[in-house]
Amino acid sequence: MTPRYLVVAAVALATLAGGVSYAQKYPTRPVRVVIPFPPGGNVDVFGRVLWPQVEKALGQTVVIDNRGGANGILGSHIVASATPDGYTMLHVSFSFAVNPSIRKKMPFDVVKDFAPVTDVALGTGYLMVAHPKIPAKTVKELIALAKEQPGKVRYSTAGVGNGQHLTGALFASKAGIDLLHVPYKGGGPAVTAVLGGEVQLHFPAPAVGIPHVKSGRLRGLGFTGTRRLTSLPDVPTIGEAALPGFVADAGWHGVFAPAKTPPAIVKMVQEAIRGALQMPHVRDHFVNNGYDPQGHTPAEWAKLFRADLKRYAEITRIAKIEPQ
Repeated sequence: MTPRYLVVAAVALATLAGGVSYAQKYPTRPVRVVIPFPPGGNVDVFGRVLWPQVEKALGQTVVIDNRGGANGILGSHIVASATPDGYTMLHVSFSFAVNPSIRKKMPFDVVKDFAPVTDVALGTGYLMVAHPKIPAKTVKELIALAKEQPGKVRYSTAGVGNGQHLTGALFASKAGIDLLHVPYKGGGPAVTAVLGGEVQLHFPAPAVGIPHVKSGRLRGLGFTGTRRLTSLPDVPTIGEAALPGFVADAGWHGVFAPAKTPPAIVKMVQEAIRGALQMPHVRDHFVNNGYDPQGHTPAEWAKLFRADLKRYAEITRIAKIEPQ
């Protein structure tokens, strides 16, 4: 080997050793997890169950930082611009993969500016909930009401292109009705809207909607998944209640780091998340609220994520959502 190649090899080994050494010391201070939605929404509810367990595995405090706005874009931009040292992470919904198809201009590239860490969970479906004052008490009655009053039944969502929006649009299309979409800046405000009667209908994740249905503050009409929720066995699936074959999953929750975050750190965080998802109280919370825990490796998650970018581009085209 020539002296030149010996120098190159030595530099490469030193860089690798430095990265491993840095990862071995990680974390030495609190880790910030940006949830790009307001408190009380779907991702926030699950994140506050998951991250305290991850915190134990990492041996450092994990601070959740809610930064809602623009369907998750504002908070995601904070992470894209952060120092890639493992101390800033993004915990986001699959709207992250939808946004490139519905936004003409993005302040970042979801592939180039982020390092996939892992997928946290996959949602089996959304609840369809209604304000108690709406006369419809079943999915069939809701469809009949919407046909009598085209465009008058309003449903709230966490934003344009959000999974709730796509689910509502799909439901309206399959039912042959015209629903008025009312987007809000996050899941929390969207739930508040239906609780307060600003809108009549909402499609929350089970974790968010179940407590309100059980308390009587909202009426559970149906579930968009393939089977009934164990937590709400009396609420039928929309497929069995009115539209045979209708299914709409609730997408995934995933974790990303800024691009160029050391792979050893990315792997460490992924393993901590996977371990947390195996803890009985964490796993039960996800499963009982309509989500299947995941935890794929960074390489596996990167492949799944890139495939979903193409899949959601096709879904938004079918839903006729014009980029804004």
